[in-house]
Amino acid sequence: MPPLIDEYILVELPDKLNIRNISNVYDLIYSEVNSNKSLLISVPKSADADLSFIQLMESARIRAKTTGNHIVMASPAEGSVLNVLERGGFAETFSPEDKKFWLHEEVIQ
Repeated sequence: MPPLIDEYILVELPDKLNIRNISNVYDLIYSEVNSNKSLLISVPKSADADLSFIQLMESARIRAKTTGNHIVMASPAEGSVLNVLERGGFAETFSPEDKKFWLHEEVIQ
């Protein structure tokens, strides 16, 4: 069970979540992932995201899981983030855990 939200470190991301800015986004996320704390990721509604952001978030989720921590999104994916997930075919193959992370959907099994 994930810790309570007040036990998370808030990471507020910039509007540019694309290949041109992904190294800065990496630094923001991984400086906290490597602190062995759970993260609450805040993505601006107006974010300009591409596939590099999705890849970064997936790798951060794996890294956090290996340290026994969690990463959650402050709000469900929307705008360009959701668009990339759909266009890339990710959304149609989401596991229940992926749906919970990206879309904040609970899947009853």
